[in-house]
Amino acid sequence: MNTLIKLEISRTLRNKKFMFFSVIYPAGLYLLIAGGASSTEVVGDSKLTLPLLMMVSMASFGAITAVLVGNSEKIAKEREKGWVRQLRLTALPGRGYVLAKIASAAVVSLPSIVFVFVIAAAVKDVRMEAAWQWFALTGAIWAGSIVFAALGVAVGYLATGDAVRPITMIIYFGLSMLGGLWMPTATFPQWLQDIAEWMPTHAYAALGQAIELGGAPHLKDVAILVGYLALFTGAATWLYRKDTHKA
Repeated sequence: MNTLIKLEISRTLRNKKFMFFSVIYPAGLYLLIAGGASSTEVVGDSKLTLPLLMMVSMASFGAITAVLVGNSEKIAKEREKGWVRQLRLTALPGRGYVLAKIASAAVVSLPSIVFVFVIAAAVKDVRMEAAWQWFALTGAIWAGSIVFAALGVAVGYLATGDAVRPITMIIYFGLSMLGGLWMPTATFPQWLQDIAEWMPTHAYAALGQAIELGGAPHLKDVAILVGYLALFTGAATWLYRKDTHKA
């Protein structure tokens, strides 16, 4: 399984188009949204300025890009080309393939997180009260991306090669917008705010926002992410077994 993880990481890093959208694109969006924003004015009741708020949102968005879009499309194409069928003939267990996909996706999400932080610090002079917050932010967002890596595996087994891209994009942009990654949920109507609170992307961004305020992530947000992780992992496992029976 370790060999497969190394292979997946190497393949991803060589994909210049993928690296652009997962690393450069989120940082560009950050500058577009927060570039001209005040560094002192607090957004709603968040107790955070827009540059701070969007730093976490765009870092989370970049991580989701790396693990969700990359995983789903690669798996669907590998199924069509027969690569997954060939792997089943080896000693690699089914769970090993799924875990390798999740692990490799999580590893390559790290550059997208760090790059947004670097841009925020360099361009908007974003600073934290304590150095530990930067490390905690990176760890929380990186660990949380595993939830969306599992979703990517599930979508990759759910859709065919032709259908996977539009399905992934609908999920990708829908979760990003509803979760408040592109704009603060405080700007939403109340009924939409109530829905957003239960989105995995909202809980994901909330992890980092709590750390920015100098505290620990809220138990509710952690519980929501754990629940979605169990749901997506279960779906990915079931779809993998279903695909095995077809083969």
